[in-house]
Amino acid sequence: MNEKLKVAAAQLSPIFLNKAKTVEKACKAILEAGENGAKLIVFPEAFISGYPDWVWLIPNSKGADLNELYLKLVENAVSVPDDSTIKLCKAAKTASINVVIGMHERNTETSNASLFNSLLFIDDKGLILGKHRKLIPTGGERLIWSQGDGSTLCSYDTSAGKIAGLICWENFMPLARNTIYEFGTQILASPTWDKSPNWIQSMQHIAREGGLFVISTCMALKMDDIPDEFEFKKLYPDGREWINIGNSSIIGPNGQFLAGPLEAEEGILYADIDLQQIIKAKRMFDVVGHYSRPDVFSFNLKNKPN
Repeated sequence: MNEKLKVAAAQLSPIFLNKAKTVEKACKAILEAGENGAKLIVFPEAFISGYPDWVWLIPNSKGADLNELYLKLVENAVSVPDDSTIKLCKAAKTASINVVIGMHERNTETSNASLFNSLLFIDDKGLILGKHRKLIPTGGERLIWSQGDGSTLCSYDTSAGKIAGLICWENFMPLARNTIYEFGTQILASPTWDKSPNWIQSMQHIAREGGLFVISTCMALKMDDIPDEFEFKKLYPDGREWINIGNSSIIGPNGQFLAGPLEAEEGILYADIDLQQIIKAKRMFDVVGHYSRPDVFSFNLKNKPN
């Protein structure tokens, strides 16, 4: 593992509810980031194949409309593994880059008809390291996604350092963060749908709190990215251009921006990082080290990873 390396945040829009074309776009971005010397690329939450923003627009009483959208969502979700993951792994291997990518994941272990909001981790040899399922969907998201459990709350040793992921508002859960810190995580992938200034402030806080690098990647999505066949598109205000402006960023252990925030455009952010900065940041404050006070507090993770 090199102490100094380049990382990337892919603020891209999916090909909405089209798994094949979205995976193709992801593979192109993986290859581009590898050519530019990045050793890690992080994609947005639910990138494959699109965030279901209709959960904030359509009431649950509109069952027929929601059924059709859910069917489309499941048809374009990922099973781990499947043809989509094979293509992503091939691209990661070709580019010699580690990949963290958000996706709708089918519950292939049982009915194959429920979904998780998941992150897939692929190493630079093209091997699937594992996946993380979001512990708790937020608000209207609970009409779409099942709850994950502690068995997928993991970190992975890679050529880019020790990497873990928390999805969107999971990052607000103090005990989830503490778990990530106790793993010795060096880079936290934080894919999200949240573009707000409050989110960015939280990312800066978490970078300082954990003494780690944070890659916050949000989907940039325009009205034109939603095909006209989807009726919920008419529920947005007239004249609206952007559904989500992104505001992706890469943040150092001191809470300072190394790249971004990138607003209202697609693009891949890059930053050169030095993992030794983590040790320097923890000289004064190591939340799970000399600042942890195990004589006062105790912590336990149930359903630990195998």
